[in-house]
Amino acid sequence: MTRVRARGEEIRRYLLTNVQANPIGISKLAMARFGVSRQAINRHLTHLVEGGALTESGQTRGREYRLAQTSQWKKDYPIHGGLAEDIVWRDDIDEVIGKLPENVRDIWFIAFTEMFNNARDHSGGTTIRVSITKTAVNIEMAIMDNGVGIFRKIQKAMNLLDERHAILELSKGKLTTDSSRHSGQGIFFTSRMLDAFEILSGGLFFSHTIDSDDDWLLERTAASDGTAVFMRLDSHTARTALKVYDAFTSGEPGDMGFTKTVVPVRLAQYGEDKLVSRSQAKRVMARVEQFKTVVLSFEDVDTIGQAFADEIFRVYVLAHPDVSVVATSTKPEVRKMIKRAQLGTGSPEITALSPEEEAELEAWPESTSQ
Repeated sequence: MTRVRARGEEIRRYLLTNVQANPIGISKLAMARFGVSRQAINRHLTHLVEGGALTESGQTRGREYRLAQTSQWKKDYPIHGGLAEDIVWRDDIDEVIGKLPENVRDIWFIAFTEMFNNARDHSGGTTIRVSITKTAVNIEMAIMDNGVGIFRKIQKAMNLLDERHAILELSKGKLTTDSSRHSGQGIFFTSRMLDAFEILSGGLFFSHTIDSDDDWLLERTAASDGTAVFMRLDSHTARTALKVYDAFTSGEPGDMGFTKTVVPVRLAQYGEDKLVSRSQAKRVMARVEQFKTVVLSFEDVDTIGQAFADEIFRVYVLAHPDVSVVATSTKPEVRKMIKRAQLGTGSPEITALSPEEEAELEAWPESTSQ
């Protein structure tokens, strides 16, 4: 079923990408490209027309298809005790985004309500602005507040080194400044359901895209007030919220908890600093004992120091035997340092995988991008 849905997504994306240049002959092009019948292509075209992505005119084989017009909408919401995210969704957002496949609508409901709720409860601001841009291909949504800024608030509440450290913690998941009202899972799961998820706050810009499935941190010279969350999702994706949730559970019968996380080790590396110290390693591993499986992504990390490697791959593992640690996207120098840290320790073997080997990682479920 997953392969069938992914195939349908591929066909619909091809139609949307090529219809503008081939409004009449798009059916023939798609038939030749995918080796399927005209009836099969017409079903996808009908789906796109009914979903508002395409318009159609003309008769039978001379029928012409075009991309629907882009629509834009925005509204400000004063923050007060009676402001509820589900009511805003019901009264405004659901109508604005329009008819969508059920899986896409479900993702948007989760993403909007989680981020709107965060702004209302945690920003300390007075207003939330919601902006939506809808095209034939996707929907982009921005939720902005005029509060204290999410990274600054996390830094102060958690007594962290600086706002960049707050982003590292945020990327792990299960981070909340108010555990009685929030689980700390909202941003983690929302960022992995969408094609693109970005947070701009203060002088920092946090980004997660489904293409790399990794987190990025950029610094800006001009600081901004409050917090702005930008989200984008293909309106014809086959991805489902349940598939994303499943990707971060252990897979054991009856275990539906948030038991796996991916830690972008790169986020612990500030500026030109190298990852060499035990303090840096401790920041990487902070709070990860809340998970059963911890995947350390070493993407864009060229080398690590002996003390850094020893702190994670010997000291931490010996102290937390119930936590399974896996290192991915490791370059040769990184793998060499990991193995050196384990020599003669008797510690459980850490799997340090090359990119070619990562596809065989049995502990990790199939990609969430399908």
